[in-house]
Amino acid sequence: MIKIYKYGEVSSEEIFSRQDPIVRVEQAVSEIIAEVVKNGDKALKAYAEKFDKVSLTELEVGKEEIEKAYAAADKDFVSVLEQAAENIRKFHLCQVREGFSLKGEDGVVVGQKITPIEKVGLYVPGGTAAYPSTVLMDAIPAKIAGCKEIVMVTPPAKDGNVNPDILTAAKVAGVTRIFKVGGAQAIAALAYGTESVPKVDKIVGPGNAYVAEAKKQVFGKVSIDMIAGPSEILVVADATNDPEFVAADLLSQAEHDVNASAVLVTDDAAFAEAVSSALERQIPQLPRSEIARKSIDNNGKIIVAADLHAAIDIANEIAPEHLELCVDEPFRYLDEVKHAGSIFLGKYSPEALGDYFAGPNHTLPTSGTARFSSPLSVDDFVKKSQYIYYTPTAFEKVADGIAAFAEKEGLHAHAKSATIRFETKE
Repeated sequence: MIKIYKYGEVSSEEIFSRQDPIVRVEQAVSEIIAEVVKNGDKALKAYAEKFDKVSLTELEVGKEEIEKAYAAADKDFVSVLEQAAENIRKFHLCQVREGFSLKGEDGVVVGQKITPIEKVGLYVPGGTAAYPSTVLMDAIPAKIAGCKEIVMVTPPAKDGNVNPDILTAAKVAGVTRIFKVGGAQAIAALAYGTESVPKVDKIVGPGNAYVAEAKKQVFGKVSIDMIAGPSEILVVADATNDPEFVAADLLSQAEHDVNASAVLVTDDAAFAEAVSSALERQIPQLPRSEIARKSIDNNGKIIVAADLHAAIDIANEIAPEHLELCVDEPFRYLDEVKHAGSIFLGKYSPEALGDYFAGPNHTLPTSGTARFSSPLSVDDFVKKSQYIYYTPTAFEKVADGIAAFAEKEGLHAHAKSATIRFETKE
C-alpha cells in the first residue's frame, strides 16, 4: 500500500528514492563493449543467442520486412500513429533555429552556423514492452534537424523478427536503417561500428541499466542524449479531483517497472486516503499488476501539503520527470513551476497524452536532472559552429590589446601571432 506523509516527515531526497538495490553492471558492460569492438558482427550474433535466445544470419532488417509489417498493421493503429507523428512534427518544427551573423565596423563579421549531426543512432527498447512511441519521439526531431542517416537498433524477438509495431512506427517516422540488436552490445555497435552496423555520431533513446551504463561508457567517443533513470510522475491535485483519475495517472508510471516512482502531493488528507483506496482497487485489475504493486509499495508516496502553492514548492524541490497539475485554472500556477521535464496542465491532460500523442517529446530528464537539463528536442540533433572574420584594418586596431591579454596569461606565441602581421620587415 502506498505510504502517506505530512510534508516534513520525508525529505525531498527520499521522495523518489529507489528501495531496490542498484545493480552494478559497469564491469559486465565494459566487457561487452570490448568484445563488440574486437569481434564486430560475430559478437553481436553471439550476444543475440545468449541474451535474446535467437540465432541471426542477418542483423539488418530488410525493406521488405518493414513494408510487410506496415501493410499488415491495424489500420486504426496506423491512423493514430500518423496523427501522433503530425503533432510531434508541428511541435518540433517550432524548435528549429537559424544561425546568425553580426556585422561590425571595418568589415568585421562574427556569427554562428547550425549544422545537422550527420549520423544518429536510436535505441528502442524491446524487452518487457515494446515502445513504438519512442521511435516517433526520437526519429522525428532528428529528421526535422536534417540528419542524413537515422539508424535504429532494437532487440529481436525469439523468432528473429522485430516487433511489427516498431517497424510500422519506423516507417512513419522516416528511420533510415534498422538493426536487430539490443542491450549494451547495440550501444557499442553504434559507437564503434561493425561490419554491418554503421558508426554514428550521437546515440539517443531509453533502455535498461545495461543500456544506460553503455551510453555512459561510450560518451566521448560519441555524444548521447542523457542517462535516463527509472520513470517518475508527480501529481499535484486538490480534493476537487476524482481520486480514481489520479490513481490511474499514478499507475501509468508505476506499471513501467518496479523501480518507477509515483508521487501525489495534495492539500487534503481525506483526498489522500481516497486515492490510496483507489490504487488498491485498480492495481489488481492491471495486466502488469505485479510490477505496479512493487513500484507503489516500495517507491510510491502521498504527501499532504499546507496548500497548492506549497505543493508546487515540493515539486520544485524534486524536479520530477512528469508533473501533473490537476487543478482548476492550471495556467494560474504554471509560472510557479521551476523544475520539471514535462508539465501536464488540468484534469484532462494525463501523462499518457504526452507519451503518445500531443506533440511535446516524451524523452525527459529523470532523477532530479530537470533542474539543469531539458527534454529531447531538435537541438539534440544539431551542432553549432562559430565563425570570425576581421579585415586587416579591423585587426590592426585590436592586435596590441590581444597581445597584451595573451602576455598576461604567459602565452607569448599567442601574443606574437597577433603582432607579427604588423611588424616592419627588415
